[in-house]
Order: sequence, then structure tokens, then C-alpha cells
Amino acid sequence: MAVVEERPILIPETFERSAPKILAYEFVQGPLVRWSERDRSICKPPTAVLLHGILGSRRNWSTFSKRLAQAFPSWQFLLIDLRCHGESSFIDMQGPNSVASAARDVLRLVGDLKLTPRVLIGHSFGGKVALSMVDQAAKPLARPVQLWILDATPGTVRAGGNGEDHPAELIAALNEMPNEVPSRRYVINTLTRKGFSAAVAQWMTTNLKPVEGAYPAFTWSLNLQGISEMYQSYEATDLWHVVEDITQGVHCNFLRAERSLHRWAHEDVKRIHMAEALATTEGAGVEMHVLEDAGHWVHADNPDGLFKILTKSFLGF
Repeated sequence: MAVVEERPILIPETFERSAPKILAYEFVQGPLVRWSERDRSICKPPTAVLLHGILGSRRNWSTFSKRLAQAFPSWQFLLIDLRCHGESSFIDMQGPNSVASAARDVLRLVGDLKLTPRVLIGHSFGGKVALSMVDQAAKPLARPVQLWILDATPGTVRAGGNGEDHPAELIAALNEMPNEVPSRRYVINTLTRKGFSAAVAQWMTTNLKPVEGAYPAFTWSLNLQGISEMYQSYEATDLWHVVEDITQGVHCNFLRAERSLHRWAHEDVKRIHMAEALATTEGAGVEMHVLEDAGHWVHADNPDGLFKILTKSFLGF
């Protein structure tokens, strides 16, 4: 800590690469990290990859990742816009828009960066992407990895219960809007009139960007057709085999939000606990956690509790 305190600025560094070829991304780095893409001769720091959910973007993780970087100053955190989302929506992507393709994109990106992540954190749709990354990665793994699946199960998707807005219906509503909208307020009013919550309507405006030369008109930083296909894949993709036959070197952590009961059927919880008992291979494991006082948006509802639970993955480096 003395070394950290000698630095005049303790704010984690954030930088991103222009003209991305695979996916749009940025790094949030702790104050002790010296590695950069411009100087790869320096020893690579331990790296965590953070993946957002459907209709999200890497900005969803911005505040939380900076907190992690401050607490674990030797780590760096790779924030990614998945295909069809954020700045990656403007990249011409190959292959079907699916969970598997999204995972393959991320694997290509970390390979291009010549990084081997020690931690993968995925929220909702991003959780299945993280599981698919493990499924597709070359075996044996280059090093052990901590996998965090936040409020998602490996199989059946149970969204839209308990009065929650359903993603498929939200995607359909967005598709009915014009490609250019006059204001953020227009989006909020349109979605709330259709019965969506004010919070979700407000959140969707974070996916708007000004139209060049036509301000105050806005357009979407989303490929809505591609996202619709990705969500269908999310509902159809079953990755229980990754959990029930866990790869050596992988510790798979499931985090269930306390107020997200409709997403977690009794058989899902029971099946994960059975996988815990079966994961006896040395260096592998499955574990279930519960985040109290949180709904599906775990990093917004209870960031302190989430930080505390995740902390164990960053200790010892």
C-alpha cells in the first residue's frame, strides 16, 4: 500500500482502442498496472473480463469496475461491448447472432490481445456467454479461471415474471420505433405508454447516440435485429453440461439475486447443488451464492454486497 500511496493519482486508468476489428472494448486498470497495448513488453497483469446482459453495453460495468480497480490495484478489467451492442453494433460481424458466436468473439478478442483472463464475470445473457467461453476454450486451460454467472442459469430462461419487463417484448417495442428519434424523452414516453417501467425506459436511453449533423436527433447504438436473434439463442441455449462436467481449473460461481425468485426454479438450484457435490476434481468446483437485497440488476441494486462476494476472486495476486 505504501507504493500506492506514493502515486499522486489513485484513480484507475481507463483507455480504449480506436477502430476495433473484433469488438469494442476498454480497459479499466488499477494504479499499479503498467502494461498497455502500446507496450506489451511489460509483464501482463491479472485480468478480469466483464460481460453485460442483453440490451446493455460495457458502460453498465464502468462504475463497478473502477471500484474493483481501486481495491485491487495490480489488476486490470476488460469491459466489452458484445456483438450487436454499443460500439460493437457498428462492426460487421460474421456468423449467426447467438450465445456461442458472442463467446467466440470474446475468445478471439482476448487472443488478439494475448491475454489469459483469470476471472470471467457475466451478468444475465453475459453469464451464458461466459459459460460458452469455457465450453469452447482449448483444453486443458492455460491457467485456472474463476467464473461468475450473475443471476442466470445454464438452461431455461425465466424472464418477465413478478411484474418485470420481458426482454423479448422490450426488443419488439424498440423495433417498432423509428431508426431516428427526436429526443430521449420520446423514448421514455413511448415505452412507458406501452407498459414498461420508467426505470427500464430511462435505461434504454443510454443506448442512444446523437445523429451527426442532425442534432437533436438520436439513433440507436444497437443492432436490434441481431439482438432479437441473440435473445432467442439465449432462451434456446442449454449449457448444463459445462456445469455438470466442470473443466479442470474452472471454479464456476452462480450468484442468485434474493429478489429474483422467478428466475430460479427449485430444480435449477437443486441441480447446481448436485453439481457442487460432483465437482470433486482437484482445481475445479461449482458454488452457489445469494446476493441479499437485490433484484436482477445486481451491480446497481446492491453493489456493496456484490463487491464483497466477488472479492475472493481477486485476492492472492
